[in-house]
Amino acid sequence: MPRKPPKGYFVKGHFVAYGSEEDAELKRAAKWDAEHSKTDLKKHSAHLQTVGEQLLTLKASLLQRLTLPDALLDAVAEAKRISDFEGRRRQLQYVGKLMRRLDEDQVAAIEAAIAEQHQGSAAETQRLHEAERWRERLIADDAALDAWRDVEPQADWQRLRALVRQARKDAEARPDTAPGQAQRQGRAYRELFQHVRAALDARADSTPE
Repeated sequence: MPRKPPKGYFVKGHFVAYGSEEDAELKRAAKWDAEHSKTDLKKHSAHLQTVGEQLLTLKASLLQRLTLPDALLDAVAEAKRISDFEGRRRQLQYVGKLMRRLDEDQVAAIEAAIAEQHQGSAAETQRLHEAERWRERLIADDAALDAWRDVEPQADWQRLRALVRQARKDAEARPDTAPGQAQRQGRAYRELFQHVRAALDARADSTPE
């Protein structure tokens, strides 16, 4: 009686018998590939969920530049209005679901807009600290006014000097602050900061990228 041919399948023209070591190895590899693909899919889905949530913080000017579906824009606007925790969570999940319908170019455009906003925020913070340092320099040292000419050549020097003098007077007349209490500053101190900050902003706007 002739022997029955072994049962199996072909892989790239090569016969693999069921139950063989090669069959077991191929099954293990297929399982690993399936699990790996599933993990990658979960990571990608989680990433899109995060990007979708960041859309809620995107400035209107940047959001309007993006060619996003009306359904996604409406979902984002609705999420901003919801204050209830559970309702907001569900709405954000819906935003993530809509994000998964976008193509790669649309997702990349969103990520670029978010990165642009973060860079702008970092630059604003840097100018804020720079303005604080300039204010302290101007109050502490008369020579700082000469250095300030490089920043604001066309400054209203009479007003600027008056603000510096008044800020110094207010500091000298201010009583000592008790430990743990914030030190109260005079009006000239605040106005000097506003003047310096406006000049730094103007310089940044006029500097070509």
